[in-house]
Amino acid sequence: MDSVADDPRVVFCREVAEAQGPTTPSHDLDHVRRVVTLSLHIARVEGADEVTVACSAWLHDMERRREDAGGEDHAVAGARSAREVLHGSGLFGQGEVEAIADSIASHRFRSGPSPASMEARCLYDADKLDALGAVGVGRAYMMAGEHGQRLHSDVDGDASARHVGEIDHSRYSPVEEYTVKLRHLPQRMTTDEGRRLAERRAAFMSSFFEELEAEVGGER
Repeated sequence: MDSVADDPRVVFCREVAEAQGPTTPSHDLDHVRRVVTLSLHIARVEGADEVTVACSAWLHDMERRREDAGGEDHAVAGARSAREVLHGSGLFGQGEVEAIADSIASHRFRSGPSPASMEARCLYDADKLDALGAVGVGRAYMMAGEHGQRLHSDVDGDASARHVGEIDHSRYSPVEEYTVKLRHLPQRMTTDEGRRLAERRAAFMSSFFEELEAEVGGER
């Protein structure tokens, strides 16, 4: 095989991801593809199993659509669904299934267990990297549009990273999301390569929100 992308197990997981129903622009298939690319890059640097990482990345948001519609936490539901589809494929051993499901279950910032295996850490870091930098700014405003948020808002007294269902979107904005979550992501990276990549992305994002504050305040 020329690359991990040609592995039948990875091809199967990609096809499962591509067959999912409509999702929001901030968590669409483009996001999944970027996470696959990032997670495989980190896996190669860190020496993780690339097939496990690629399959986990392709499937990590497979239940996101249902959560967005008011359903269960997509990491929990996604791990359960991944077990079902992977077992049903006949392509995966029990250990592989559990490694992929565990990675999916632990990929969230706001909830769930911490990623334990190197493969889970590669997925976790890649997913967080896609919330930083220029892409992260774009996705933050995509989410703002999806939920009817404001361009700018003052940060309220509760500076905790809340689940999207607990946010008063009429008072919220990407500025608050940056303050309570996004600026903390570099310190939450779990691999050396993830931390290296996060540093540059975080610097760009910080400069963007500094400029936004100055423009909104009439200083520039």
